[in-house]
Amino acid sequence: MAFNYAGHSRRGPSCRCVKIQWHFRRQPVADPIDALVGAKIRELRIASGISQQALANAIGTTFQQVQKYEKGRNRISASRLQAVASALGTNPAVFFQASDLSSPSDPRLSAEAMKFISSSECMHLTRAFIAITNPAIRAAVLQLIVAIANPAA
Repeated sequence: MAFNYAGHSRRGPSCRCVKIQWHFRRQPVADPIDALVGAKIRELRIASGISQQALANAIGTTFQQVQKYEKGRNRISASRLQAVASALGTNPAVFFQASDLSSPSDPRLSAEAMKFISSSECMHLTRAFIAITNPAIRAAVLQLIVAIANPAA
């Protein structure tokens, strides 16, 4: 017997109506390690000047899947991580190295850093910084940013 959207048969309501039950799925929370690996993938991809689509083509997936990896929504398998590392010209161990941004002493800083890394502002800043070819100027810009960020220091 076929049922329509309200659970009634085509012949009208019957005592055998199907009870419609809605299941709402909670948005999955990214595991902190998956989020850090994803952020590192994004950081290296942007530093390499590679688009999500180009990386996706290189590793045999879609750019949407690359987005999910970068945001930590989907876990990345070891073989896929190796493919990403090869496409970015690095070693897979780089994705697991501790960084200053993931300091366990201040989890708020880590969350703020993760949010910034995934922003377009970070992408523009990274591209502009990479465009500075003179090492002395790069060092001066970095010192200026640190001085502005820590005025009391």
